Amino acid sequence: MALSSSNSKTAELDAPLHALGFEIEEVSPSRMTGRLVVTPVCVQPFKVLHGGVSALIAEGLASMGAHMASGYSRVAGMQLSISHFRSAAVGDTILARAVPVHIGRSTQVWEVKLWKMDTSTQGGELQVAEARVSLLCNLPVSDEMKNVGESLRKYSKL
Repeated sequence: MALSSSNSKTAELDAPLHALGFEIEEVSPSRMTGRLVVTPVCVQPFKVLHGGVSALIAEGLASMGAHMASGYSRVAGMQLSISHFRSAAVGDTILARAVPVHIGRSTQVWEVKLWKMDTSTQGGELQVAEARVSLLCNLPVSDEMKNVGESLRKYSKL
């Protein structure tokens, strides 16, 4: 079975997110989006979405966006703060959107929101979590890592 285009995109851009079944959709320095169908692989013992999975999604999308927004400098997460508002069960679809709040010369702050699709309201969305990710973004890229941004450039909508 062939991978869908967003699934193969995720495999190329972020292996841990891909391993959980996350699919990256929109790629740009001003907005990153994607979705995850909650499966038994990404739940905690009470069978709801694991908070660490939400944090992984937040850090992954913010880091990719910050890397592009910094002109493809190396970025490093400095702080991740996440609040969880409601649970998501196996079978729920989680939508994620990351946008920059601040893009400076040396730091960036990104806001990441996660919603679950609410099938009872025909297309409605219920917010599951909200994160704030602070990143250092003026780090040099070593020669052996110069091509790290090529995959993002390939999929980016600049």
